[in-house]
Amino acid sequence: MSDNPFGFSLPPEEPENGDEGKEKGKGDQGGPANPFGFGAGAGGADNPFAAMFGSLNPNDLGAAFQQLGQMLSYEGGPVNWDMAKQIARQTVAQGTADGTKDESVGPAERAAVEEAVRLADLWLDGVTSLPSGASTAVAWSRAEWVEATQPAWKELVDPVAERVGAAMGGVLPEEMQAMAGPLIGMMRSMGGAMFGQQLGQAVGVLAGEVVGSTDIGLPLGPAGKAALLPLNIAAFGKDLGVPKDEVRLYLALREAAHHRLFAHVPWLRSHLFGAVEGYARGIKVDTAKLEDAVGQLDVSNPEQLQEALQQGMFQPEDTPEQKAALARLETALALVEGWVDAVVHEAAKPRLTSADALRETLRRRRASGGPAEQTFATLIGLQLRPRRLRDASRLWASLTDARGVDGRDGLWEHPDMLPTASDLDDPDGFVHREQLDFSELDKMLGEAASRKDEPKDGPAAKGDDGKDDESK
Repeated sequence: MSDNPFGFSLPPEEPENGDEGKEKGKGDQGGPANPFGFGAGAGGADNPFAAMFGSLNPNDLGAAFQQLGQMLSYEGGPVNWDMAKQIARQTVAQGTADGTKDESVGPAERAAVEEAVRLADLWLDGVTSLPSGASTAVAWSRAEWVEATQPAWKELVDPVAERVGAAMGGVLPEEMQAMAGPLIGMMRSMGGAMFGQQLGQAVGVLAGEVVGSTDIGLPLGPAGKAALLPLNIAAFGKDLGVPKDEVRLYLALREAAHHRLFAHVPWLRSHLFGAVEGYARGIKVDTAKLEDAVGQLDVSNPEQLQEALQQGMFQPEDTPEQKAALARLETALALVEGWVDAVVHEAAKPRLTSADALRETLRRRRASGGPAEQTFATLIGLQLRPRRLRDASRLWASLTDARGVDGRDGLWEHPDMLPTASDLDDPDGFVHREQLDFSELDKMLGEAASRKDEPKDGPAAKGDDGKDDESK
């Protein structure tokens, strides 16, 4: 698994895992890993268009070149999202590795999901002070998940792609950029297509694994819409020996708990997405290598561009800013997942005989590289650490015992009240620490803002006699 954003690779002389990394890289004939994560296509061809074109025959060439023309004429943002959605849907249509194909959700499954979410919200009322955050419950196919989550993926990925795209367009001296306009435009179109291809494959694979809209710890679907994927839930519970209704209900508890948190902690979503954007601002691109590639590029030879992009020119530096952004994001995600794990367990334990088994299965799924870890490792270089998630869950459970449900959930009122990474190392110290009260500070800030908004020509702007000071 790559721990660099969009599959950005380390230089060939510094394999990711030493000699072990060299062994793993033999499939590339000793060459550097593809920076955009393009794998071997059909028939072993290593090209960025394999996922889009597939195995071509002469009858497909017309359509293939038409798609290629659309790709090169793309003039949108840093990611070709039309291509991303197309490839994601094609990936979904191919089915998962176990041969399961996507299928429409029937009325009976939709009714079962609605009932599971309704019951889950009822159970959660007794274990958290946060009210329901789901106004509707829906059952999605994999293709519907792709469509519904695309706006969130745009918000997450565009900042990273924008930073790399700006480097691609700015490597030439300013006086040469006007002359090289067509070349720069082509590079940006190619970059948008490559990011689109990468994202399309990642989202398409993820659609075959996720069981809801909040699996990766972020609200990927529309606000207030609790969503479950019946087909993936069936695959998840296939070999567990647990009744299907219990599996669905446990996963509905997790989905509903996430929605409560994101609906009633207004700063949380922007905090998480902002950490991703903060990481993007810290990306450094090896512009010298990119300049060399551009200077030697033969625009009539597209394979040369592909070869240049495989030389590791997009190598993000491990800057302090990026470390801070990733640490902030990792801790926040651990706290979100830990809170959900704790409240769901409290709600399910007395009612579901399989609660412990389902909890451990989900934890092992994450520890062995589940969809959340894979997605973040591929897109932004974040490795979710299961140890942090367990630590966070234990901390929230201890807070419940020490301060009660209201005292525990009250910590979400302000980001500065939440536990830090060091608090996860010493949960008892945090649990018994004197609580901070931000209510007076918020009140003072609100009053100051109100005074600032008062009209300048009001009584305060005049003298004691009601006349303007300037007239005295």
